[in-house]
Amino acid sequence: MSLNAVRKGSEELAPSALHKFLSAAFYAVSSLLIVIVNKIVLTHYRFPSFTFLGIGQMLTTIVVLYAAKLNHNIHFQDFDRSILFKIFPLPLLYVGNHISGLASTKKLSLPMFTVLRKFTILMTMVLEARILRKTFPPLVKCSVLAIVVGALVAASSDLAFDLEGYTFILLNDMCTAASGVYTKKKLEVEGLGRYGVLFYNASIIVIPTVLASSCSGDLQQVLTFEHWTTLPFVCSFLMSCVMGFILMYSIVLCSHYNSALTTTVVGAIKNVVVAYIGMFVGGDYIFSWLNFIGLNICMSGGLVYSYMTFGSSLTLETRRGSQPDVPKGPSSEDKQQTS
Repeated sequence: MSLNAVRKGSEELAPSALHKFLSAAFYAVSSLLIVIVNKIVLTHYRFPSFTFLGIGQMLTTIVVLYAAKLNHNIHFQDFDRSILFKIFPLPLLYVGNHISGLASTKKLSLPMFTVLRKFTILMTMVLEARILRKTFPPLVKCSVLAIVVGALVAASSDLAFDLEGYTFILLNDMCTAASGVYTKKKLEVEGLGRYGVLFYNASIIVIPTVLASSCSGDLQQVLTFEHWTTLPFVCSFLMSCVMGFILMYSIVLCSHYNSALTTTVVGAIKNVVVAYIGMFVGGDYIFSWLNFIGLNICMSGGLVYSYMTFGSSLTLETRRGSQPDVPKGPSSEDKQQTS
């Protein structure tokens, strides 16, 4: 096989810029919708257990993926002992991400939730550099720094300080960063793939999570919750479960086509959009110029990163596609074979 054939095959296997952009947009929309739905369930209806909501999302993931596997719509490795070694430590990071994320959603206002989530980006960049041995161009580093600085400026005006909420959100940042980097790494493990990572993550941790919820008294509060007979609440709860599965799939899909850092930055841009929405919806936003300026700095850094990642790639791919195919003369290798 010639070198040109090898290069051509690698280009076909490489994801296109359009796939990268669409997977990122899918993740952004899914993440935006689930924050709104979870806020309705946990804050508006005052659902007593964010842990149980996470359990519902895990069970939905297990049922949907197993049904698809039985119908031969998807494929992933059957369970054996090697699965535990292949997927570790993703289950631990997965449950930590779920629990801390739902807890911080309940404790913090939407704007402050989105501001403090920005530190996930810096953590992800550090982990990618150390674990995946990646390097980043200077403009990407500057855009990430702008997002973090904007978060600090916005957070400096917070007048509703909540130590417990801040603790949960920082734990959520660390779990999200580590989970994103290890997800990217585990997608290359033979036998797992996108669906195997999702299915076995949820399957391994759902039983310990149910036991923890039972021991903490959450299940008793859930069983006696007054809104189970209210149709709007039941619909909101089921929507949260379905959106939990969609969000997890969109994260894995975005990580498959992009880097872990890109997935994190897309989530940060989405969070800024949520912050803008929270200024007009929810009633818990305390306006200040520092907060508003900080949010705009975050958005500026996110837009620069997005252009570096998607805009330049799409432009380059469009130019390549518009160039006419020019027949090339025989290569030196072909000349040697014919001589």
